[in-house]
Formats: sequence, structure tokens, C-alpha cells
Amino acid sequence: MAIFAIVGALAMGGLNAVLTQREIAERQLARLHAVQRAVRVVANDFSQIAPRFVRDPLGTTEPPVLAPCGLENAVCFSRDGWRNPFGQFARGTLQRVQYRLEDGSLIREYWPVMDRTLANEARSETLVDNVRSFEITFLERSGNAEWQPQWPPLQRPEAGSELPLAIRISLDLNDWGQIIRLVELVQ
Repeated sequence: MAIFAIVGALAMGGLNAVLTQREIAERQLARLHAVQRAVRVVANDFSQIAPRFVRDPLGTTEPPVLAPCGLENAVCFSRDGWRNPFGQFARGTLQRVQYRLEDGSLIREYWPVMDRTLANEARSETLVDNVRSFEITFLERSGNAEWQPQWPPLQRPEAGSELPLAIRISLDLNDWGQIIRLVELVQ
């Protein structure tokens, strides 16, 4: 009887260890999927940047194609390729998108209509959490081709109507470290 009790206790301990490892693996897999989805969505949005300005409710043109949005760690831009399967919605294929970092979460916001109206409110989605920093740098098309922290560069404000050559997206996660994605832009 004692031998069966010892074998049963060992088997129970082994089963608990397997179940614990399974739970850890499932959490890590869910995190991997969230990070992969976030990087894919960000890269997809930035690769489809469209040189389309937006207008505010008074009809004046808002910031350039790629612009800081007045919030810390935020960038706004227009993108093409917003799918409209079967034409079920009365809208175009252009979309105004904003990315921002808030309380350790990367937030993607978009507006259903490009130009701002009083009824046009942003819709937001948390892409990934546990984010330490989110940085975007822009590669100039000019001869020296340097990475710039903002677009258009301070020394070339006239470049606001053109797109940079590439965009470097850096996502620094508390648990995974830094993930860098380069997106080439075609103009």
C-alpha cells in the first residue's frame, strides 16, 4: 500500500508539472500572437501611406502626410488599401490612422471618414501591451539619406509633401526587448 501511495504522489507531482508548463506555454504563445499581429498591422499601415492631407471641421488643411499629432509618442498619417468587401459600406479606401503609446499599451486609432467633422470620432484598438517605448524614424530621400526623428525634417520643411524613403519602427517591450521593423515606401 505504501509503494502505491509513493508512486501515486510522484505521478501527481509529474502531472502538476506538466499542467504548469502547458499553462506557461499557452501564455507565451498568446503573447507571441499578440506581438506578431501588432507588428504586422503597424507595418501594413505604414507600407500603404498615401499622400492625402485631411481637413478640419472649418475646412483648413491639417498637418502633413506624416505628422506628430500633438500627443507624446503619436504619429498620424493617411493610408490606402482600406478594404471594403462587396462595397457594403459607403466609404472610400483611404483611412486616417494614428498610433500612440498610452500607459504601456500601443493604441491604433482610425477615423471612418478622412476629413474631420464633429460626428467623425476615432475608433481605437489596443494592439499590444507591456510596451516600454514606441519610436518611428524616417529615412530621407535626399543625397545624404539620414534617419530623421520626425517628418518632414526640421532642416527641410518643404519635404512635407513627399514621403520618406523608408520608415524604421522600433517597439521596445518589457518582456521581449526591442523589435525593429523597416518598411520601404514607394512613391
